[in-house]
Amino acid sequence: MIKRYFVSAFFVCSFSGCIVKKSYAAEDEKGKAEKKLNVLFIAVDDLNTDLGCYGNKFVKTPNIDRLAKRGVKFDKAYTQFPLCSPSRSSLLTGQRPDVTKVYELQTHFRKNLPNVVTLPQLFKNNEYYSARVGKIYHYGVPGQIGTDGLDDPISWDRKVNPKGRDKTEESLVKNLTPDQGLGSALAWHASEGADEEQTDGMVASEAIKLLKEKKAGPFFLAVGFYRPHSPYVAPKKYFDQYPLASIPLPKEIQNDLDDVPEAAISTKPAHLGLSVAQRKEALRAYYASISFVDAQVGRVLDELDRLKLTNKTIIVLWSDHGYNVGQHGQWMKQSLFENAAHVPLIISVPGGTAGKASGRTVELLDIYPTLAELCGLMPTQKLGGKSLTSLLKNPDGIWDKAAYTQVRRNKITGRSVRTERFRYTEWDGGKAGVELYDHQKDPNEFTNLAKESTYIITVNELAMLLQKGYPETK
Repeated sequence: MIKRYFVSAFFVCSFSGCIVKKSYAAEDEKGKAEKKLNVLFIAVDDLNTDLGCYGNKFVKTPNIDRLAKRGVKFDKAYTQFPLCSPSRSSLLTGQRPDVTKVYELQTHFRKNLPNVVTLPQLFKNNEYYSARVGKIYHYGVPGQIGTDGLDDPISWDRKVNPKGRDKTEESLVKNLTPDQGLGSALAWHASEGADEEQTDGMVASEAIKLLKEKKAGPFFLAVGFYRPHSPYVAPKKYFDQYPLASIPLPKEIQNDLDDVPEAAISTKPAHLGLSVAQRKEALRAYYASISFVDAQVGRVLDELDRLKLTNKTIIVLWSDHGYNVGQHGQWMKQSLFENAAHVPLIISVPGGTAGKASGRTVELLDIYPTLAELCGLMPTQKLGGKSLTSLLKNPDGIWDKAAYTQVRRNKITGRSVRTERFRYTEWDGGKAGVELYDHQKDPNEFTNLAKESTYIITVNELAMLLQKGYPETK
């Protein structure tokens, strides 16, 4: 099933050491200190892979697409937990959810890991200026916009919590699912006014100010955008890009869920009972919010270019998890279907590979060791992920790692492993159901093969691989 390979030390260091040091870390004849690469760390809340560079030609994302042309786009990147706080706590500590013990939206990771050194804290401890604008650690949207939420103060030298008219105009939001709070509703608002009046427009503006102020570097600048998290709020001009009649809904088939365990279904009833017209309305708003955030990403990238910092700055763009937009009748997150687990991940390194895609299975957990290696920093604790530097050098290179995603709902835990071909999922250790999907033949996950006799060997091998991925539970 999964072949084991070994990557030579030379191959691994050829990117993280040779290119970086050759370009930016050479000491001059006077023995000046090595120049350090900056890090621009861009998080986009609830963003799935409905992006131009990921093959969705309907959604307009020219700025994220141009970032993909500057670096390596990971086509099979996965969250460790399709919910905001568990995912972010895992990524930022470098630990899996079963180590952080964060499975919901209330627990701060330091309750269980009081001495862990977070990713931004590692940079801060190594003479980087560490700053946060917007949402990096968890806080509720829209309720906690403008606050610290579950921030981690010791991670930063500076923090900025913008609050725009999307927050002050919440009374104008149209909620298609009024029994749901705005943060978990299919709700939207096409706002008047300029981009810069919205919270995410303010995030971009504050990030630009910090780039100007700290351009001498080195800096670790975390820029956290709030949309397209619900409610889907963006200036009206972005809604105008998507005529309602043109909105394409995901493909569905009759009796799709007949072979799916009950535990796998998070949206009940299907589509939350919305009509086709209402679903198009919600999806239009989600896409408008994506295009709005894309424009703000573009503003930050433009300033990086204007300040001539692009050739001195590693850029990482990621989302905390994917997002269902009607696949299998499901919406939002907290499921283990592909659309909820699959995330966009783009990494651009000065002097590195540009405009290439990697089809290897990687995890958000891999970001921490990757940035540490690229910047020559030594993590102070064992990390759960694996550095991606070899794939940044050769996106099609040898790789032996699967990706793991888990979720907990109603006291039932689901655990999933993704290889380049298969997704295998167990609910409550298999007692509440098992799923197997062959993405080579069935990318929409319409046919559960777990009980098919011809896949017995595959199921057994993936079950062993799944167990290997969760050593903390043994």
